[in-house]
Amino acid sequence: MITIKSAREIELMRTAGNILARTREHLVPHIKPGVTTHELDVLAENFIRSLGAIPSFKGYNGFPGSICASVNEVVIHGIPSKKKILKEGDIISLDLGVNYKGYHADSAWTFKVGHVDPKVERLLKVTEEALWNGIKVIKPGATVNDISKAVEDTIRPHGFGIVEDFTGHGIGMSLHEDPPIPNFGRELVKVTLKPGMTFCVEPMVNLGTKRIRILQDNWTTVTQDKSYSAHFEHTILVTEDGYEILTEIKE
Repeated sequence: MITIKSAREIELMRTAGNILARTREHLVPHIKPGVTTHELDVLAENFIRSLGAIPSFKGYNGFPGSICASVNEVVIHGIPSKKKILKEGDIISLDLGVNYKGYHADSAWTFKVGHVDPKVERLLKVTEEALWNGIKVIKPGATVNDISKAVEDTIRPHGFGIVEDFTGHGIGMSLHEDPPIPNFGRELVKVTLKPGMTFCVEPMVNLGTKRIRILQDNWTTVTQDKSYSAHFEHTILVTEDGYEILTEIKE
């Protein structure tokens, strides 16, 4: 069921989104060679809690981390580890979730660790562009299919693999709600957007094949061909005349 959020619920989600965006900004200076993904996880959890919220992902269906830290060929759901040390040329997708008074915000961003291969640089640029193009079509009367088409049309000409096993999603009191927001396909989700809807747009794009596999920990999701993967995501509110990004810093 798709929920339309009240003014009170939207305000709580705005706060969650602002805390999330500030957490992401807090982590950026620490994304460098020699840092472990466990260190980033601790930094994120402490910062989120210091602002009166809790990490949405900690304990979610048994997930052990406060953030998902997905390095290189890890598409999503990378478990933070003291053994995973960032090195020059890596990329890392940090997926953050914040729960503020029972309402969630969710956002991911892929960062370079030093200098990366030009092909990887292009992967990040195209994936981020696909996110923005998907967001730009959001307004009352538009459809989920419009978002999917905008994302797919941005990526396809570059020959990258669009992950199909995972999609964007609604969000609110639950971390994952209806509707699904695919990054591919035509007429897959016939949902018309209305003011008060909140959902996550999140292209997940691979340098090589679209095919993925989940490791034995039942979380870590990697590309089958071990090619690098990028992930960009924002939580969006449909407004009366367009959209509002909830996971950006607001003064």
